[in-house]
Amino acid sequence: MTTRRRFYAPPEAVALKQQTIKLSSDETRHARNALRLQPGDEVYVIDGEGHEYRCRLAAYDRNAARLELIEQVEAARSESPLSLTLALALLKGEKFDLVVQKATELGVWRVVPIVTARADVRVGDANEAKRKRERWRRIALESTKQCGRARIMEIEAPVAFESLIKAEHDRELKLMFAERRGISLTGLVAGLASCPKQIIALVGSEGGWTEDEISQAHDHHWQVVTLGGRTLRAETASIAIAALLQHAFGDLV
Repeated sequence: MTTRRRFYAPPEAVALKQQTIKLSSDETRHARNALRLQPGDEVYVIDGEGHEYRCRLAAYDRNAARLELIEQVEAARSESPLSLTLALALLKGEKFDLVVQKATELGVWRVVPIVTARADVRVGDANEAKRKRERWRRIALESTKQCGRARIMEIEAPVAFESLIKAEHDRELKLMFAERRGISLTGLVAGLASCPKQIIALVGSEGGWTEDEISQAHDHHWQVVTLGGRTLRAETASIAIAALLQHAFGDLV
């Protein structure tokens, strides 16, 4: 099977009536300079909302590539039936980047950065938060194209732990993963009456959770879960948790 050469264009760049799609300058540079694609070459385009299109490169303009839309196709990889949100304490630089990349590959629906008592980093101001979020979105986009998804994982703005814990999470199974005061994941799965369709999984920083944070989770009806005797790095725990939950309730078989 030939690997699809996949590009991204937002929904507003997809003209279904005219059967054309226009690529951004960044995507155009990748097509022209990195892949050296020529008019007539076949490519695929995702719109980030779950749609994928088979196209033909029509021409290059100065800062854009014009594509002829041939047909809408099934995404290279389907979305998981599990709507999984990963709420993760802020980690230093490349550690959080790694989680965003791997969470995308594992079919996570949404990532929410959390400011906790022992978080490795702090967000200085709104501009810094915006820059970080844009970086994570770029990482998620590149990982989406690579792994075959057509829907880009959502990246929320950083929020305070207390705000997340107290917020309403309609129909979501609320899980806090901690090194103590919890049940095993096996025990949790065995005790569920039905298979959850929506889960929010809360993962702490390298320093773990404070006693107060765990108590707040209990008070607001979060189930605390432990993963066993070994201490995992925060980024390792996040990736392992996403994989385990997708295996138990999603499409990772």
